[in-house]
Formats: sequence, structure tokens, C-alpha cells
Amino acid sequence: MFWYWLEPAFWLRLAIVIAVVLLLLYSFHAIMSKWLKVERGNFFSNNYVNEKHKKVDWIIRVAAIISIMIGFAINSSTDPYWFFEPWAILSIYIVASLIGRAVMERKYAQNPNAFKVTVSDLVFVLVLFFTLMQTDVLGLV
Repeated sequence: MFWYWLEPAFWLRLAIVIAVVLLLLYSFHAIMSKWLKVERGNFFSNNYVNEKHKKVDWIIRVAAIISIMIGFAINSSTDPYWFFEPWAILSIYIVASLIGRAVMERKYAQNPNAFKVTVSDLVFVLVLFFTLMQTDVLGLV
């Protein structure tokens, strides 16, 4: 599909924005983990606290996938609703997943600071998301 309305440098700028956002997320996570002395896996990996956490996380994932499919069906047959758009559903999934992780870490993790890293990651993701959306991705896209 040829998208004639896109500027020639759009894909390059989008790749730069994605790379910078991923670098910011990774750096913030590494700094907070080191500062709060929490030994954790990578920011993008699934480190479950226990089996209950694994089940809750999979329930959230399945609900997100089903919501995306239902949203696609609804939005393709009528005027699109913003809350059925994939970006909105994925945003809600990320927030729900991080809240679920924080709750499980607060209740069951051996290190009492583990949930603080997750909560700080959640706050940073939300601030970054709203900053990018309010500034049209800092004017780059």
C-alpha cells in the first residue's frame, strides 16, 4: 500500500522516536533498579513473582487480545470509537499489566523495594505517553 500523504522522512523520524522512547524506558528502569537496590530481569522480560501473578498476567493479555478483536469488528462496521482503537487498548493493557505486577510484588516479592521500581516505571510511562501525545510526539511526527 502506498501512503502518498506521508512525508518522505516520516519512517526515519518514527524510527528515531521509537528508539529514543525505548532508550528512555530502559535507562529509567536501570537507574531506578540500581538506586532502590532491586535485582530484576530486563524491563521487557516476564519475571513472574509466583504462579498467581502468571495467571493474572495471562488473563490481562487474553482480555487485551479479545478487546482488540472486538474493537476491530466494531470500528470496521461503524464510525470508529477512540476507546476501541488498538493504541487505546494497548495503553490500557500496559497500565493494567504494570499495576498487576506492582500489586503482586507488594504482596509476594522478597525485596520490599521491587514494587517501587514497578510503580515508578508506571508513572514514567504515563508521563512519557502524555508528553508525547500532547506535543504531537515533540513535533517530530
